[in-house]
Amino acid sequence: MTDTVRILCVDDEKNVLKSLYRLFLDEDYELLTASSGAEGLEMMAQNRDVQLVISDYRMPEMNGVDFLRQVYERWPDTVRIVLSGYADTASVVAAINEGQIYKFIPKPWNDDELKVTVKNAIDHYMVEKHNRELTRQLKEKNQEQEILNQNLEMMVELRTSKLMFRNRALTAAQNILNLLPFAVIGLDAEGIVVQCNRRAVGKDGEGIVVPTAMGAPRCEALPPELNVLVDRFLLGGQNLVETLTIDDTAWNVHLIGMSEGEQRGILLVFCP
Repeated sequence: MTDTVRILCVDDEKNVLKSLYRLFLDEDYELLTASSGAEGLEMMAQNRDVQLVISDYRMPEMNGVDFLRQVYERWPDTVRIVLSGYADTASVVAAINEGQIYKFIPKPWNDDELKVTVKNAIDHYMVEKHNRELTRQLKEKNQEQEILNQNLEMMVELRTSKLMFRNRALTAAQNILNLLPFAVIGLDAEGIVVQCNRRAVGKDGEGIVVPTAMGAPRCEALPPELNVLVDRFLLGGQNLVETLTIDDTAWNVHLIGMSEGEQRGILLVFCP
């Protein structure tokens, strides 16, 4: 065993304590002794890592069951064994649940059987200790997972809030563009139509761009003469203002390069 096994033996008869001490002398246990229940409680308070308590039943002032009941209340993880003569068997069995006693050993005991009982009691303690540690770790993991879930929910709510705000902003921007008295078309750096207002599409789709212009390449969405003007802008690299007739309508076309942050492209503004 990697942990020091500490056993407290409580009996008002010194000869019994000596017998127990000799019995476990060759075992890898640290043996503590007390001659009364009150002294046993003091020993427990001074040595909180006692794994096993062996107590006689018939003791003055405080019997073994009363003593073990207090041990259970204050140190519930400790395994508790009571020793008693055959005359006290009925009383001990009746009161055994009061101290949550692991085992009742009658006096006089059989040395080999007592050793086996003590070994099993220590094994029981170690298993319970391991289970408590696993339970504690599981509880911590559950708490950590709960915190992660709460943080994730907050992040999702924040992200959703941002997306909703962005959608509202985009809708408002589109509404503003649609109210302008001139046509507006936006191209990204690859020449894809990424924005156009209602005036650019025109009534019943009879505008500057085709009705399905959004997301389409400019060569498909714009009339040929406008694509030629965009090509001139790309070659010159400077903003242009050009008068252009499209479908019998004369427009003053402003080509403005966009380079705000990561946004790159061309803004085309058409004034009648």
